[in-house]
Order: sequence, then structure tokens, then C-alpha cells
Amino acid sequence: MTSSWMIVAGFLFATMAVFVKLGTAHFEATELAFYRSLGALVFIGGFVLVRRERVWNPHMGTHVLRSTAGTLGIATYFYCIMNLPLATATTLNYTSPLFLAVATTVVLGERFSRWLIVAILAGFGGVAMLLQPTFAAGKEGAALVGLFSGLLGSWAYLGVRTLGRKGEPEWRILFWFGLFGTAGCAAWQMAFSTFHPVRWDNAWILLGIGAAGTLAQLAMTRAYRTGETLVVSALSYSTIVFSTLFMAALWRERLSPMAWTGMAVIIASGLLALRVERKEQVEETGIDG
Repeated sequence: MTSSWMIVAGFLFATMAVFVKLGTAHFEATELAFYRSLGALVFIGGFVLVRRERVWNPHMGTHVLRSTAGTLGIATYFYCIMNLPLATATTLNYTSPLFLAVATTVVLGERFSRWLIVAILAGFGGVAMLLQPTFAAGKEGAALVGLFSGLLGSWAYLGVRTLGRKGEPEWRILFWFGLFGTAGCAAWQMAFSTFHPVRWDNAWILLGIGAAGTLAQLAMTRAYRTGETLVVSALSYSTIVFSTLFMAALWRERLSPMAWTGMAVIIASGLLALRVERKEQVEETGIDG
């Protein structure tokens, strides 16, 4: 189970999205991102203290670049959420697998089956069908920021892949991302707004965001670290499917025929990516099953 960890991550990210939706009644988006990063930092920090692990290592430059790209990617995504319809912001942010396909080939020199490219393009098409984004006049700048958030996300995933090649464990990658994310989101919130009080009636939401977000990041990091990059990218669209199903079940949101078709396309693209990966593994090892 390598690339398939992204399906686990997709489910957990969608679970986190449920808590985020509940949390919007009590907190701003940047606050929720702060608590998500803080949860990861506390969890992984506890692991580091108990195991007495070393967090400083020879690959700090790559950790800094990966964490910076990830934190800026979140910040620009939140900017889009505030200035564009949610469906549009999400669709633009999910261009990251498209950018990643180019970056992985150019930077890491990896070569992929053309069918994986088809799976990536089909998956993005499915996202567009499911979310049905709209673009209003005068929002071109915000749309460009949305594309930039996708580009930053691709560089963050590329950093995870690079660190994986260097033998870095998931916990260390997540520790530095949690540290940068916590500091970055806290600075953003203090500069442009204020923190809302945490009470007994909303603390459980923050705990849910922290726990689901941390486990999702661990699963996603393992997927990108050990799996085939474009297969993982294609499977990352599963988050949209799980999120949509959760919203339909919990908030009775009705889905149009186009949305159901989009979900089917996303699922088909993921199955195609897994089939290609399986075929390549069999050809490489000569072992089936």
C-alpha cells in the first residue's frame, strides 16, 4: 500500500472539512488553519520528545522550502476563499496535480505513462464538473492568486517527494510543516484580525480539525514519499468526492446530475491511475498478486 495512502488521506481531509464547516460559525478561516497546524505540531512534537528524535538534519534547506511553499499555498488559498466563490477557489487550488506533473518531470526527471497524464487531466475535469466553478468580471487577480496557490501546492508536494528520496521520515516532514504553518497562520491572524475565544462548546471542533488534519497529513506524506507521484496526484481528487458525499449526507445538499457525473469521472481517473501503477509494478517485478 503506497500510493493508496492518498485515498486514506482523502477520507481524512474530507473528515477535517466537516469540522472546518462546523468551525466557521465560531472562527475565521485562518484561525482554523492555525489550529490545524498547531494540532500537528503538538502531536508530532510529543512524539519527538518521547522518542528523543532529532529534528535538525542535513536536509533543512529542503524542509524550509517545502514548509514555506505549503504555508504560502494555504494562505493564498484562504485569500481565494475570501474573494471568490468556494467552488471556484477549490477548483483553482486543485490545479496542483497538473503543475506537479510538469515539475516532477522537469525537476526530478521522472517519466510517466501517458495514461497517468490522462488520469490527471480526467480527474481535474471531474472536479470542474462536480464543483462547477464560476468566474465573475473583475476577479481576474483573485483567480491568478488561485492558480498560484495550486502552483505552491505542487512545489510543496514536490518537496515531500524530494525529502522521501533522501530518506526523511513522515514525522520529521510534518514537524517542520506544522511549525511553519502554526507560526505563519498566527502571524497572519494577529496582523489582520484577532483570535476568537475557545470555549467548551467549540473546543471539540478544534480537536477534530487537529486530529483529522494531522492523520491526513501523515497519510498524504507517506503516499507522496513512497508512491508514484502522478498516481498519488490522481488519487488526491478523492478528497473532493468524500467531502461532497459528507456534505450531502450531513447537510442534505442536493447534487445535480452533472455533479454525480463529475464524481464518477474522478473515481474512474483514480482507478485508471491505480491500474497503470499496478501494471508497471508487475512489469518491473514480474510478480502478479
